[in-house]
Amino acid sequence: MQDTAEKIIDTTPLFTNDTIVFGVLILCLGFIFYTSSRETGFWKSFYKIVPALFMAYFLPALLTTFGVIAPEWTTVTDTGETVESSSSLYYMSSRYLLPAALVLMTLSIDIKAVFNLGPKALIMFFTGTVGIVIGGPLAVLLIGTISPETVGGAGADAVWRGLSTLAGSWIGGGANQTAMLEIYGYNQELYGGMVFVDIVVANIWMAIILIGIGKSTRIDKWLKSDTSAIEALKQKVSDYAKTVDRNPTLTDLMILAAIAFGTVSFAHFGAGYLSTFFEDFVNSFPKGITRNIFTFLSSSFFWMITITTIIGVLLSFTKAKSYEGAGASKFGSVFIYILVASIGMKMDLTLIFDNFGLIFIGLVWMAIHAGLLILVAKLIKAPYFFLAVGSQANVGGAASAPIVASAFHPSLATVGVLLAVFGYAIGTVAAILCTILMQLAAVS
Repeated sequence: MQDTAEKIIDTTPLFTNDTIVFGVLILCLGFIFYTSSRETGFWKSFYKIVPALFMAYFLPALLTTFGVIAPEWTTVTDTGETVESSSSLYYMSSRYLLPAALVLMTLSIDIKAVFNLGPKALIMFFTGTVGIVIGGPLAVLLIGTISPETVGGAGADAVWRGLSTLAGSWIGGGANQTAMLEIYGYNQELYGGMVFVDIVVANIWMAIILIGIGKSTRIDKWLKSDTSAIEALKQKVSDYAKTVDRNPTLTDLMILAAIAFGTVSFAHFGAGYLSTFFEDFVNSFPKGITRNIFTFLSSSFFWMITITTIIGVLLSFTKAKSYEGAGASKFGSVFIYILVASIGMKMDLTLIFDNFGLIFIGLVWMAIHAGLLILVAKLIKAPYFFLAVGSQANVGGAASAPIVASAFHPSLATVGVLLAVFGYAIGTVAAILCTILMQLAAVS
């Protein structure tokens, strides 16, 4: 027992209490907003290059890297026993604050104007999907010529089986990832390595996208894109907000809290019933591909996001829309920034150098995805907004796409959600196609 314990590294961070860690994350956000509000000096120049949203992601990542906080850790006791622990902050942020943010940001949405954005949003979303489908096998081919053992393995240990779970995650989400694990039967003991690649590569790409948001004007100029529809939607929402703008009273704030967390409550209530109902429906199919295609319907997270979005859109047709003037989208943005910080907390930058072969496959794969998006955006003159959100609706899903969309303007968060929900629906089918191609590439 003692020999085993000596081989296990104690990774306990400085702060393990979620109450303390939450305070640390909020202090980071306060520091970021204080410095980004400076009108002169170093910070003004700094934030011209690095957007505040990226810093909200990067600072917690640094704290995790240096062992101040951690999403999960292993503690080795004096007796040699190991205790696995984890933080609940990401779960809290994604299950409580994300739906609250979505409904508050959707209150003032003009759904007709969203659909008037045109087909380029869908084109870029599908381009992102195709980039993942072809990126996997191309990455396997390229890395296989340099290091065949990296893409090798036999039976349940075959690397292409593990990569199938990445395809499911990067096109749909967690439910699709689990479906691919079941379909292709990858060795469960090795699965953690693939989850690790998912976290590292997806977060690196998200960081790059966030940096790009700060340069979106220059990127749009290079793409020669027409951003008039997006600007019109932003202007329309901003103009409406000015007409209802008021100094919020305590009553306003309490009603906003009721709308936000009442929706969270109802969404979780409905998601619980619907996910259970559809789990029985999905399980009624015989085991195999057909059953796993519909696995996303048994995901409570999928239904929580869907119900929240529907409620937000419905409320936008009522007098509740006027609460935008009391700061609805601003409170939504606060919740989004907390979610971003909790996502950043999951990233340990030193892990990039662990299992570098698989990481490199993931990086090449994501580079192909990004390259195709840039090529198509240039050809159809699509704004960077569509490129960024189309990518994150695939790779990041419903937790990340609204973050990226709202970084352009709170009124655009709904676009990210709608595309991400669509990603759930096609995720498993597209991932199966990608896996078939990766299998062929691995044995060629």
